[in-house]
Amino acid sequence: MTEEPAAVPPGRLVLLTMSHRVAPGLLSWPAWQVLRDADRVLCADPDHPQLPYLRQAGVTVETAAPTGQQLVDATAGGRTVVYLPPDAGADPAVTDELARLGGSGRVAMPELELLPGSYDLPGARLLDLVRVMDRIRAECPWSSTRTHEDLAAYGIEEMYELVEAIEEGDRTAVREELGDVLLQVVFHAAIAEGDPEEPYGIDDVAAGLITKLIHRHSHIFGDEQARTPEEVRAIWLRRKGAEKARESVTEGVPVAAPALALAAKLAGRARAAGLPLPAVPAAPGAGDETALGDHLLAEAAAAQSAGIDPERALRQAARRYRAATKAAEARRAAQTGSGTGTGTGTGPSGDADADAADTTGRTVEGG
Repeated sequence: MTEEPAAVPPGRLVLLTMSHRVAPGLLSWPAWQVLRDADRVLCADPDHPQLPYLRQAGVTVETAAPTGQQLVDATAGGRTVVYLPPDAGADPAVTDELARLGGSGRVAMPELELLPGSYDLPGARLLDLVRVMDRIRAECPWSSTRTHEDLAAYGIEEMYELVEAIEEGDRTAVREELGDVLLQVVFHAAIAEGDPEEPYGIDDVAAGLITKLIHRHSHIFGDEQARTPEEVRAIWLRRKGAEKARESVTEGVPVAAPALALAAKLAGRARAAGLPLPAVPAAPGAGDETALGDHLLAEAAAAQSAGIDPERALRQAARRYRAATKAAEARRAAQTGSGTGTGTGTGPSGDADADAADTTGRTVEGG
């Protein structure tokens, strides 16, 4: 009786992916195990960042860019083949071909395994952002010549757009605007890194922020106790005061802030220090700019004492006024059959007249 030949076990093909955001050589134990036990290890990228560490560990790596069929053939006879795609990522051409071969039913396929050798840590994409920004800073004719002063206005603008998206409840817009604000941070850090006298980079910025957060959260990273938001705020203010050693409560309040926000911040600092708040003056007369300023200052201080953000309150009132103005324009347009502009100025919507009315105190109609 003739014995049948023993069945040849199927081979094993491992597609080993890894994050380029993790330091080379830091692979998971299953990844190291399969690499050391494999019959062949193939890598399509001769400059793959892991190659020096694999060779140092005694793993023989063949530099090759195989097709899907060639990888299948390499596993014949029950062999284990590990394939490292280029750039530590995926290889769509190979994976698509393997899918076609497996779906054809005409090819004896090996056991296929996708093995992540390393994973991205939270915040890993920030490394990509820094790398992209560094390249833009080096190669872009516009970006490479920008200074902190050039970008200052953009930072203010982006924060306003973020606030608007938050107040409108648009989560998609909030995510986008957060990205634009983050761009300002990495852009300024890239500029600072090129300073010839006192350079610092994004890592220095992050390190300073980490130190500040740990110091001011001693109820988390230290021995202090804080069970309420008020207690947390007290710790924050006390430790911030010790850090800054300021001679006046007004120090650190940016005078470039919007006027109402500036007034409220100053009043809040004064109230917390037990200092007098501005008295509420009489309503200002026509053309009395100083009296109007004093009046607005007192109103902002009163709002801050009542727990109201005067800047936000006025902004919301302006939004309501804008909506009412648009509604009035629509009603007038429906009555007259005309457009929505005032038609009284030199521009398409009477903007010149509106600007003039703004500066002389007359009522602005139509916006």
